Amino acid sequence: MSAILKASGRSSNSQKSSLTRLRAEGNIPAVIYGSKMESKPVYVDSIEFIKTIREVGRNGIISLDVDGSKTDVMLSDYQQDSIKGDILHADFFAVNMKEERTATVRVALVGEAPGVKDGGVLQQAVHELSVTATPANIPQSIDLDISNLQVSEHLTVGDLKNSGGSYTIDDEDSLVLVTILPPKQEEEINSGEEQEPGHPDNEEGRETEPTTES
Repeated sequence: MSAILKASGRSSNSQKSSLTRLRAEGNIPAVIYGSKMESKPVYVDSIEFIKTIREVGRNGIISLDVDGSKTDVMLSDYQQDSIKGDILHADFFAVNMKEERTATVRVALVGEAPGVKDGGVLQQAVHELSVTATPANIPQSIDLDISNLQVSEHLTVGDLKNSGGSYTIDDEDSLVLVTILPPKQEEEINSGEEQEPGHPDNEEGRETEPTTES
């Protein structure tokens, strides 16, 4: 999925005062970079930026329109105000749509495990996996079906089925993703070691990196 996001160029020598003014006007200072281009400082409208990321997803392709010149990019990183939550800066990586990249993708549990209905406790040990694919084929999430998981059973990377073959999971097949703990065992483990299913706290901080250097 891709979407168009308009951007405007800015001076490469932007001082703190000018960056502060940009943010006060509702914009986000940003940089476009890539293996075959020099870094280009730009800024984007903060509301449009958030709408675009929600539309395409964290690993989606964005057609960044800089004063009429469009470049396919991915959001590689951003800085966020820890108190207000405002986006302070964004980094866009100019991608080659034919070149494979690595990305960190969320694992989404699908279905209801019979083992939980029988009193077991679901423990998700891994929330994200590394995948390699061309930019357009990087998934927003990887579904893991737990609808047949019984007490004391677990699922690994090897249990994931990628029928389309559009991306490769880089993690080892033996990596355990989710387990149904017996009730007694759950009582014995330290509560600080438990991991409930859901999103990791730093999900939005993930980055993608190219697999090859040009």
